[in-house]
Amino acid sequence: MKNFYWTLLCVLTVLPAAAQISIDEVNAGKKAEFKERIKTTSADADYFNEARYRAERAAIRKERNFLEFGTSLQGTLTSYNDAWIESAGGDNSIAVIAALRLHHIFTKEKFTIETKAEGKFGYNRMRVENADGSEEGIWFKNQDEFQVSTAPAYKFSKNWSFGSILKFRSQFANGYVSRTEQGAEHRKSRFMTPGYLDISVGFNYVCPKKSFPVKINLSPLALSATFVESAAIRGNSVDEAGNIVNSKLLYGIEDPDATSKWEGGSSIQIDFDRTWGRNGWFRYRTSLYSFYGWITDMNSKNKFWTLGAYNDNFDAWNELPVPMAQKIGRKPTLAIHPIVRWENTVEIKATKYISTQINFQLYYNRAQNYDVQTQTLLSVGFAYTFKNK
Repeated sequence: MKNFYWTLLCVLTVLPAAAQISIDEVNAGKKAEFKERIKTTSADADYFNEARYRAERAAIRKERNFLEFGTSLQGTLTSYNDAWIESAGGDNSIAVIAALRLHHIFTKEKFTIETKAEGKFGYNRMRVENADGSEEGIWFKNQDEFQVSTAPAYKFSKNWSFGSILKFRSQFANGYVSRTEQGAEHRKSRFMTPGYLDISVGFNYVCPKKSFPVKINLSPLALSATFVESAAIRGNSVDEAGNIVNSKLLYGIEDPDATSKWEGGSSIQIDFDRTWGRNGWFRYRTSLYSFYGWITDMNSKNKFWTLGAYNDNFDAWNELPVPMAQKIGRKPTLAIHPIVRWENTVEIKATKYISTQINFQLYYNRAQNYDVQTQTLLSVGFAYTFKNK
């Protein structure tokens, strides 16, 4: 019996086993979607180098931008003791002038924008004698002006471009009649009194020769504005009866109660800036600007072309026994003359930080003065100029 079981076990082990399994159909209702969460990036042999990227960006900025920054501090000091003054005469004096200049040009393909900012401010101190015989040192400004200009342009040929110039000019501090007359009633200028705004639209020409770097702006349409914002200075121009006693304080504005004057016409501006020598030891800069308000001239009433006729009619108008508000519309006007402003600077460098400057300025504005105004300044002192290229 035992052998029978062993034989049956061997037969079951050798025979193949089979089974039937049935699987019901399963409907998942929604197909499974697989998302690729890893982003692939093509990589080549030239890998990213941060130092190289910064160097390339710096080269592009330097190519597109020209920057010049200059500053100077110049002055003189003269001192005598009492014994020297008693024997040979003399006067103690101090003069200090500070200047700042910024010049930036941005270029991208055919578009350029040029920005300039300049400022000069100086004081001198001299001894004056009062009416009671006493003496004291008085500070009085000898230089006070700043101007900012921007000039966008689009180049359409090798030497010509179309653009505009926007320029603003004024001063920092109060100006007075003289050293001994520095009261509120003697004030004749301050910030925005006067202030000048010039806007022009036209064509620019740049000379291609490096030895003659001249730029010419021709603007058939231009605007010139004058501002006198100080009510105190406007009040100093009239007396208690309302008659104008000092028309120069109005800077060409017809109405003492008005704060601005706008004129339309044409303008021209010529700029030249060149250095000589290996280290740029000699430099000459000049700028000539002229404006003629022919559009305003056409609309002027009671206009006179000669100064004598204008003065006679102005005196008669000023003596009319009526309030200013009633007669301001009948005020005689002088035909607009061209405004001319010519600035010249000669700089001679002895060393990198010491230089001599000669500044000459010519200004003609019939609204301010019937004569030509000139100014000359010779100064020696410290100066530093930075250029990025």
